Amino acid sequence: MTVTALNSNPKITPGHLKKRAYLYIRQSTLRQVFENTESTQRQYALRQRAIVLGWPSEHIEVIDCDQGQSGASTAEREGFQKLVTEVSLGKAGIVMGLEVSRLARNCADWHRLLEICALSGTLILDEDGLYDPCHFNDRLLLGLKGTMSEAELHVLKARLRGGILSKAQRGELKIPLPVGLVYDPAQRVVLDPDKQLQNTLRHFFETFRGPARRGLRCRPLLKRSSNSQDAGKRAPAS
Repeated sequence: MTVTALNSNPKITPGHLKKRAYLYIRQSTLRQVFENTESTQRQYALRQRAIVLGWPSEHIEVIDCDQGQSGASTAEREGFQKLVTEVSLGKAGIVMGLEVSRLARNCADWHRLLEICALSGTLILDEDGLYDPCHFNDRLLLGLKGTMSEAELHVLKARLRGGILSKAQRGELKIPLPVGLVYDPAQRVVLDPDKQLQNTLRHFFETFRGPARRGLRCRPLLKRSSNSQDAGKRAPAS
């Protein structure tokens, strides 16, 4: 299998196959994790691509601990940080992701990974093909993909914000209400019709309203006491 892989793609060398293959899997939100199952299956299917290219199954490591995390930064992505560390230590022969946006939606993070891959001789594979960051043409294409991925995130945010502002200007924007309040059929904010919930909230506020009122009544007394003490300290000794 190794000979076939080497003959089919000259970018793969015996040195690459001696190292580990890392498959990075990520969905941006937990809702996508549960609903976009087809994307998740496609990402896991890349593992078979690595086997076909010549990597033994025991040398393929799947990093999927960043599920539900945005690719806009690396702050909360322990999996991506681990991947960068492994690549920088020269342990990775290839890094795999369904598309560039799975790895990073930030040009700074993406180009940093490309630089480290080029220095360590690590290949990059996505659904479209296999790339060697040491080659100028491959690195140029990967850079363009990273730029497009970040631009796509900007466009998505702009569309969402535009829709929110448009609804707000028409007075049709609905925001999540606190517990105990709901929208009626006329889209007015009213108390929740659940009587048990209303009674619970009334009891809650009545419980804390008493101590708050006592605190307000004591505040002038405390202020006068403090002022009299300050005046006594400033009075000259007889």
